[in-house]
Amino acid sequence: MCDLDTQKDVEEYLSDHPEMSRRDFTKLAAGVGAGMMLPTMANAQSISERDIDIRTPDGVADCHFAYPSSGAHAAVLVWPDILALRPGFREMGRRLARAGYAVLTVNPFYRDARSPVVSFGASFGDPDVRNHVLGMARNLNEDTHFTDARAFQQWLDQQPEVDTSRGIGTTGYCMGGPMVMRTVAAVPDRFAAGATFHGGGLATAQPNSPHLLIPDTKAAMLHCVAANDDENDPQAKVTLREAYAAAGIAAEIEVYEGALHGWCAIDSQVYHQAQAERAWGRLLNLFANNLA
Repeated sequence: MCDLDTQKDVEEYLSDHPEMSRRDFTKLAAGVGAGMMLPTMANAQSISERDIDIRTPDGVADCHFAYPSSGAHAAVLVWPDILALRPGFREMGRRLARAGYAVLTVNPFYRDARSPVVSFGASFGDPDVRNHVLGMARNLNEDTHFTDARAFQQWLDQQPEVDTSRGIGTTGYCMGGPMVMRTVAAVPDRFAAGATFHGGGLATAQPNSPHLLIPDTKAAMLHCVAANDDENDPQAKVTLREAYAAAGIAAEIEVYEGALHGWCAIDSQVYHQAQAERAWGRLLNLFANNLA
């Protein structure tokens, strides 16, 4: 999960890669050129999209919904990283929609602010930004993860663009990782696949650790682990593998060498296209095999 240790890794990486420091992240965060950063998809579907508000037990969540322009499709619920719903994640949601899914990307901080909760080009490395988003993140917990997951699932199943005969998938980045694991536990009969990308806090010694919910789930899982996250907590992947094996649940857990925490978000300072595309391919494989 984003913290001072992962930020230190980012700063060291940028120091060693000055060409990354010169990238115009303000434009990327604003969505200018974001689509160009994502490789062209074969057989991409024409899509539609709309901004929507979803009522939950705690208020109204502002979200982005993208979906193929015709037909009904398996749904996917996307939990963004700690900078929340923003143009970069909207584009990532559109890409999943072009692959044939009805994609709901949510603002997890809706209790405190509508998206975007940070300005264009904001970085977790900025102390003001960091303190701002960490304050909102602390207002979330396992209970809010469960209630939000159920509210978003119920909304999805009411949409004509969603094929309710097919399972739902969910993805999460950074702090969205625990949200994915609690989502598949919240509604196990609907969520058939889940994927985390540089997710933090998935297997801890705390009594509310997400990995303890694995016996209550049915979803096939994919965990794409950042190299520096693994260095900081090498036991986490072992604990996850053992828990999934004990529960008899299919799970792919891989450390992506050379990829730092945040590497999958297209507006991240450490976006690693080659490794992000590998993770994207594994995600598509997960959904193709389990969202039938």
